[in-house]
Amino acid sequence: MKQTSRQWYLKFDNVVTSLNFKKNIIDQCIYLKFSGSKFIILVLCVNDILLTSNDVDFLHETKQMLTTHFDMKDLKNVSFVLGIEIHRDKYLGILGLSQNSYIKKILDRFNMKFCKSCTTLIQKGEKSQCPQNDCKIVGMEKIPYASTVRSLMYVQVCTCPDIIFVVNVFGRYLSNPSLTH
Repeated sequence: MKQTSRQWYLKFDNVVTSLNFKKNIIDQCIYLKFSGSKFIILVLCVNDILLTSNDVDFLHETKQMLTTHFDMKDLKNVSFVLGIEIHRDKYLGILGLSQNSYIKKILDRFNMKFCKSCTTLIQKGEKSQCPQNDCKIVGMEKIPYASTVRSLMYVQVCTCPDIIFVVNVFGRYLSNPSLTH
């Protein structure tokens, strides 16, 4: 009999907590384990497990323990997960996250592939780009505004918190983008 995803998660949770991992109280798919000055972070993404640690031996030991309970394939160093690119420079001790390819897909999907970026400020009460008449308001209904905002929210949450204010302003008008005027 095949396990449901709920049954599998409960088994996973029981195994991992029995291995002295502590579940994050905010995000139930993140676990943390300490052993002296060593630590390991385990992240469960659907049916993938991401592990990171400050100690390679501790990491290998944890992988061994997990393979005794689950059928696993070690994909070694991850470089891409959930649309996020992971860049490492072990020599400089740098770990970076990027969503460049996801952002390019967003631009392509919303026909902005060849747009030119620039730094701009949002001014209070700015109306120049808002629809000014009924014809333009009706035209605005054809623009996938909510999809655009959702796509930007994913970028903002994962790697670009600097756009949070703009996404928040856009998000205020999800039900009716023409209200921005």
